[in-house]
Amino acid sequence: MARLDAAYRPYADGTAPAPGPRVAAEAEALLREVIAAYASADGPGRAAIRALFDRYTAFRWAAHLPRDWAGAGELRDRLLHLSACNQGADTRDEILALRDLCARARAAGIDPAPILREVAELSSDEDRYGMGSMRDILLRYGGAA
Repeated sequence: MARLDAAYRPYADGTAPAPGPRVAAEAEALLREVIAAYASADGPGRAAIRALFDRYTAFRWAAHLPRDWAGAGELRDRLLHLSACNQGADTRDEILALRDLCARARAAGIDPAPILREVAELSSDEDRYGMGSMRDILLRYGGAA
């Protein structure tokens, strides 16, 4: 993650164009591995992964799963990613992303509520920025409360 963070840093800072597709593919592959590890980790393991996203902010900002997705499994991965980023740099952006994911899921006929509850159980209960914990945000703004 440190190497990819360094590759994305100039792009995140606005001093260079985005790295090429090879870097994006590596970032997506690593992100998928991290999401899988987060899903299976215990509490301290998940906290350590959240700390990685806090430390490697350019990676957190630039590395994403593809916008197009289908199915409950892909929704779960995206919600796990949100949970691991633990509100990122701006809770409001995360809330908007969460609402968009849930609206897209509902439009595709997927009920996000059970997945939201599952991921909320894995999420931090720390209120980082005064807008609630990631656990609370998933339930409240995702519509599973």
